[in-house]
Amino acid sequence: MRERARDKGRLEDIIEYSNNVTKFINGHTLETFVADKLTYYSVIKNVEVVGEASYMLSKAFKKAHPATPWKTVQGMRHVLVHDYAHIVSETLFDTAVNGIPELRQQVERYLAETDWEAWESLPDDFEDIVDENAVKLARRMKTDGMAAGQISRYTGLTEKEIEKL
Repeated sequence: MRERARDKGRLEDIIEYSNNVTKFINGHTLETFVADKLTYYSVIKNVEVVGEASYMLSKAFKKAHPATPWKTVQGMRHVLVHDYAHIVSETLFDTAVNGIPELRQQVERYLAETDWEAWESLPDDFEDIVDENAVKLARRMKTDGMAAGQISRYTGLTEKEIEKL
């Protein structure tokens, strides 16, 4: 569930797994990275976790921090998990070398600048923080009898959010 109270921990996860990526990729060229399968797959797994932690941040947090390309981060995770046969090694390497350090800097700033007590005390009213079009679509799909899992795949809402509709 995407709750404000979990945002700080998810950001800390992003830092931890980003640090792993940076450590693993250190000293590699694209060629040595691709040839070193242990490093290659370690980077994939850690980038996946960064993407998942980003995906699980509350929509309110992502909306409040639009400078970070959350959809791009999440999209990379989806490719690594669901379209793994088509991973472009150059893109993965560029993400590890350039994208991950930039994301880590942004997240470190968010961790330092956010008043976490105030942030976590705000309500988790998802209808106020998710895309209104996704909520409207989910309501129509639910009315048409679609399963919550299917609705979730198409709208990005969690099954618990869909149950509340």
